[in-house]
Amino acid sequence: MRARPRVCEALLFALALQTGVCYGIKWLALSKTPAALALNQTQHCKQLEGLVSAQVQLCRSNLELMHTIVHAAREVMKACRRAFADMRWNCSSIELAPNYLLDLERGTRESAFVYALSAAAISHAIARACTSGDLPGCSCGPVPGEPPGPGNRWGGCADNLSYGLLMGAKFSDAPMKVKKTGSQANKLMRLHNSEVGRQALRASLEMKCKCHGVSGSCSIRTCWKGLQELRDVAADLKTRYLSATKVVHRPMGTRKHLVPKDLDIRPVKDSELVYLQSSPDFCMKNEKVGSHGTQDRQCNKTSHGSDSCDLMCCGRGYNPYTDRVVERCHCKYHWCCYVTCRRCERTVERYVCK
Repeated sequence: MRARPRVCEALLFALALQTGVCYGIKWLALSKTPAALALNQTQHCKQLEGLVSAQVQLCRSNLELMHTIVHAAREVMKACRRAFADMRWNCSSIELAPNYLLDLERGTRESAFVYALSAAAISHAIARACTSGDLPGCSCGPVPGEPPGPGNRWGGCADNLSYGLLMGAKFSDAPMKVKKTGSQANKLMRLHNSEVGRQALRASLEMKCKCHGVSGSCSIRTCWKGLQELRDVAADLKTRYLSATKVVHRPMGTRKHLVPKDLDIRPVKDSELVYLQSSPDFCMKNEKVGSHGTQDRQCNKTSHGSDSCDLMCCGRGYNPYTDRVVERCHCKYHWCCYVTCRRCERTVERYVCK
């Protein structure tokens, strides 16, 4: 008798069967890929953790993409932690990939955000890699059809968003298109949220320009279409996370669809993140529900936001401590051309939750 797969441990198994988990964002385990793995031969694809068979096949047929996809996985980790650093749920559990806790295994608001960010990040990384010449199968994005405006001309190298979206969706959506990966409701939710992430990426495409002219007069500007940084896309998705809609899987016509639980008279909007299960308040540690708790988390005594000691510590109170900070000070510019600074030390008071 074969051992049960490690990705669905016994502690989570019963709920996993009910909610349909274990596959969609496990490719984020690529963030742990050792630098020593060259990824220049197809047999390396089987050594990558967290991939379903369809992703292994995509790896073999698009081997040149894998360094970029590994980079995307690492960027998801950083962007998620940065976006939620001031919240009770601070995205720390994403680093457990591929063996997530229930905060990301179930159809929660938090998993909705991570699916959206992951889909955006992989397309973002591929689009940028085309621009930098790192991928042999693509180059700069197309020149826009509309005029760039007075005093501007199209030039430079645009981010290849269309190629990024195409290849990114093939890879990130592959686990949700495997037949035996859980309930239809979870598949629909994850595919929807992944598309919301790509929509947010499309919305981040903007005109960027560089000035030309005598003495910096900027009489002519060369412009191109470029993507915003991933942290900006993550900030947009966090806003959508805060206003995410709880949905149910309900018949509409001849098929079942996701519809808002409390407003089931309208379909789900293409721009909104959706979730199926409510999350805990993340105040106390409880790994059965995927909560790390907020004990010993740093809080801001003067803030009125989510990082305030009142909210972060869930009313339990907080402990002060002093910290010594070393920073540059008394900086002086010398002609030409360098800056010297002294190192100053000061004591600051910080606070952590009880």
